[in-house]
Amino acid sequence: MPKLDPDSAPLKTGSIYPAPYDAMIAGRSSRRLGQAGGLTQFGVNLVTLEPGALSSLRHWHQEEDEFVWVTEGILTLVEDAGETEMRPGDCAAFPAGNPNGHHFVNRTGQLARFLVVGTKSPREVATYSDVDMRVEIDGATASFTRRDGSPLAGTD
Repeated sequence: MPKLDPDSAPLKTGSIYPAPYDAMIAGRSSRRLGQAGGLTQFGVNLVTLEPGALSSLRHWHQEEDEFVWVTEGILTLVEDAGETEMRPGDCAAFPAGNPNGHHFVNRTGQLARFLVVGTKSPREVATYSDVDMRVEIDGATASFTRRDGSPLAGTD
């Protein structure tokens, strides 16, 4: 495989979250490195967080493992057990099925970046820790509901 140029990898901005949650992720973007390299079994993304940005809502995955490695700046990992400052070279792992809601926050005045590697399961369910929401992903289709499966206001 030839060397990849991260700056030419597909750039994803915004969020698939329904309103008003989509606005909470302003300032996050990611370079789809795995996609650029033709990978199909796992995803590899270089995520950039502007000052004050969140990586996602706090969540956990039923089917997908997730691994992160901080490459630039200082991030705060927020999970059920509390908060941990993470700097370049620090990494964390989130095994599938472990209901430890997590996300990253950039509380500094500088850009921060991390590499995230995760399973690409054909079907996935993610549960959000701080809001009554879950997402079921089946291929390219994402359906948001309340945790109990009932319709989420504004998505029905």
